[in-house]
Order: sequence, then structure tokens, then C-alpha cells
Amino acid sequence: MALIDLQLSNSLLFCLVPFLFILFIKFKKTRKNTLSSSTKIPKSYPIIGSYFSIIANQEQRIQWLSDIILSTPKLTFTLIRPFSFHTIFTANPSNVQHMLKTNFSVYQKGHNSNSTLADFLSNGIFNVDGDKWKYQRQVASHEFNTRSLRKFVETVVDTELSERLIPIFANAAAENKVVDLQDILQRFAFDNICKIAFGYDPGYLLPNLPEAEFAVAFEDSVRLSSERFILPFSLIWKIKRALNIGSEKKLQIAIKQVREFARKIVREKQRELNEKSSLDSADLLSRFLCTGHSDEDFVTDIVISFILAGRDTTSAVLTWFFWLISKNPEVESEILKEIGDFKTEALVRYDEVKNMMYCHASLCESMRFYPPVPMDSKEAVKDDVLPDGTFVKKGSRVAYHPYAMGRSEEIWGKNWAEFKPERWLNKDEVTGNWIFVGKDAYTYPVFQAGPRVCLGKEMAFLQMKRVVAGVMQRFKVIPVAEKGAEPMFISYLTAKMKGGFPVTIEERN
Repeated sequence: MALIDLQLSNSLLFCLVPFLFILFIKFKKTRKNTLSSSTKIPKSYPIIGSYFSIIANQEQRIQWLSDIILSTPKLTFTLIRPFSFHTIFTANPSNVQHMLKTNFSVYQKGHNSNSTLADFLSNGIFNVDGDKWKYQRQVASHEFNTRSLRKFVETVVDTELSERLIPIFANAAAENKVVDLQDILQRFAFDNICKIAFGYDPGYLLPNLPEAEFAVAFEDSVRLSSERFILPFSLIWKIKRALNIGSEKKLQIAIKQVREFARKIVREKQRELNEKSSLDSADLLSRFLCTGHSDEDFVTDIVISFILAGRDTTSAVLTWFFWLISKNPEVESEILKEIGDFKTEALVRYDEVKNMMYCHASLCESMRFYPPVPMDSKEAVKDDVLPDGTFVKKGSRVAYHPYAMGRSEEIWGKNWAEFKPERWLNKDEVTGNWIFVGKDAYTYPVFQAGPRVCLGKEMAFLQMKRVVAGVMQRFKVIPVAEKGAEPMFISYLTAKMKGGFPVTIEERN
């Protein structure tokens, strides 16, 4: 599919700009050098901009862009795309604060992002600006701050952990078999978020690891929608969608499955509400319906958005966390000691994980290296100037890059490459206990910052710490890859390990 897309992209370029043939020959001769080139800002040509460099580094674009950003004095550079479309990339905390807070009204999702994700997310909270966003944010904020929802989430996570995830690990350990930890954690997260959002159990983490139709369609929708952003210009996917061919045909089929399934659940909940006057369930959909938000499209859009937010982010963080822990046994020992201090029953209680500061710091350090959303962009609705002096023309896109920021010596010091949870901690001089010391949100924008800061941040930490405690107190995760081999970091709308994360599981003595 990727080969077909690339061939179509080149065909369109040749049709639009015939004289590019000479440049294409040059590209073929120098492509090998481009792939292993230095981190200088890529060369730009008339009309096509830095198209060849973009295509050559398509698969490793997050690392490629990070290397370029970190090689610049201001941690900012401008990439010129075909037809002179400009995207400014930055890892400068002052610029990030300017975008996400100080000049929030200037930097919006924008038309390009809205249109690219509209088929999938429609008018959901993560794809709209202005009054639509404000209203959904207000509605969601109210629900996320209720104690009953937090209690419901606790119950869902504990049940999924004890009845599904732990037994699968135990079986893998007993049979000494290799499992894909990334796949298992994605299944775990998908079951959780569907129960929390819809009150629906897709059973994606059952022992036989089934191919649940809704889960597969959702995965295809996320992957194929995000691939639109990778293309040199949007005309490519728009032509494919109009012709209903290739990846766009597959995307429309997947989106139809997701939205039809979601609407079916909304209608069933609404019918139940009409019959009972109130719903017993505490899931988000039930809460929205019970508070008078009965518009089918509205609740479908917002619930799909929250499934997207909760499905891949926590599983991505935990995947990279377990890989980093396997490389840093001293950190693993410290976490096990902390788990042992709190262990009072078969599983560490949900309220106890709140006090696991070393575990919390380890997750933050993991996200510094491998943020679940490694890059996010906004569109300038008018001319502006960033704090570092970079001019932003109206209509340009500005992307802040948490992946690059986590690797910046200027931000984290000379030991930035060390996996060091202690950089987030201080010792209480009286008790000797760890005290967590958070970082500035614009230096560490893993959960965004400003008005759009993630509503589920604290809830996500509690879930992740619950999983870490539940798994690590009983099992040791051992990567199958040879020592020293590093998995490739790739990104759709959220981060993943290319090819999965094959591991074996050992029971701890």
C-alpha cells in the first residue's frame, strides 16, 4: 500500500511538473546520501521544495526532524514543502508557551488538520476550534472532575488487569512463549477505554487474542488517517478519495464501520435511557446522555475522540517504559522496592499507587524519551513572530516537537541521554521519602499545555502506575531482541514500535 501511495505521489508530481524528471534522476543518485545525511536543513528546490528529503526520510521522519531541530541554534527551523507550503518546527520552550498559551487564539488546529481528520473525527473535541471546542471542553471537563467517574475507571482498570492481563502474562510465563507486548498492551488499553467511554466490552484481550471487528476498524482508521499527514501535499489523498482507490478506499470502509458501530451503541443507550429515565452505568456516554446531550452526532464524535485519546497513549507509554526498564536494572530494582513498600495484598491497591513517586518519575522519564504524541502542529490564523524571532506567516503551520525537546541538552543538561528518574525527584530530609518535582509544562509538553492541556492526565498516570505495579510485582519482562538492538520509533497519530515488541515473561520468585 505504501509503495502504491509513493508511486501515485510521484505520478502526480510528474503530471503537474514535467521538468522534475531531471531533478528526480539527481535524487535517485543522491538518495543514499540523503538517508544518512547530516542534520543540516534539507535543500529546497523551486516548486517542489524539500520533497525529495521528505520522501527519503518518510519512515523515520520523527527522528530526522528531531536531528535537524537540535542542530539549529534556536531549536527552530522551517521546512519548505511542495508549492511553497511552509512548516516551522520548534523545540524551543519559549515558542511552545507562546503557541499553547500566550498567543493561543492565533494558533489553531486549522483547516488542514480539520479537513485531514474530518472523515474520522468529524467535529470531535480534538479536531475543532473556537466555540465548538470550548463547548465540548466544558462538557468533558465537568465529567472528568467527578469522583464517581474516577471510581468507575478504577473498577474497570482493576478488573481488566486482574481478570485478563495478569492471566495472559501468567500463561505466557508458564508456556515460555514469546508474546508481542505492544499488541497486548494495546488490547488492554482498548478494552479499558471502550468500557470507560461506551460501557461496551469489545473483549479484545480475551485469552485467544481475537480480531475484534471494531478494534481492527479503529486501528485502520487511525493509521490511514495519519498517513494523510505524511504525504507531501493533501491533493494526493484528496484525488485518491475522490476516485475511491488505494488507501483512501480502505480508510472509508474502516471509518464507516467505526461510526456505524458507535452510533448503534449511542442509540441503544438512548433507548435504554428513554425506558428507565436514568442509566445505571457510569461510562462517559451514559453521563453525556443523562445530562441532556442527546444529539447523536455530538456524542458519537466526542466519544470516538476519547477512545482515540485513551487507546494508544497509555499503551504507547507502557510499551516503551518496559523496554527502558529492561535496559536499566537499577531503575527496575528501585521500582520493585517501592512496590514492596506498598504491597498489602495480591495486587497493590489503586489508592496506593498515587504515592509511588519513583514509579511516577520513571514514567515521566520514559515519556521524555518516547512521548506518546511526539509532534503536534497548529495553524497560524494571522501573521505572528515567535519569541525566538522566527516570522510566522498567516496560514503557515507551526509544530512543536516533544520528541526533540526530550533530547535537548539545552533543556535537560549534558546527561540528557541517561534514563534517570531521579532528575524528577528530591528526597524528603525528614522521612527519606521521594518527593516528585514536576517540570514546566512548556518544557515538557507531553500532555500539551495551556487551555488544551490533557483532561485525562492524572487518570492516565493512575492507570499506568496500576499496570506497572500489578505486572512488575509478579513478572519480569525480557525483550527477545539481541542486547544492544534498538527498536524503531514510528508515529501515526501516536507513537509505536515498528514491528511490535516481542518479549518473554518470567515469574518473579
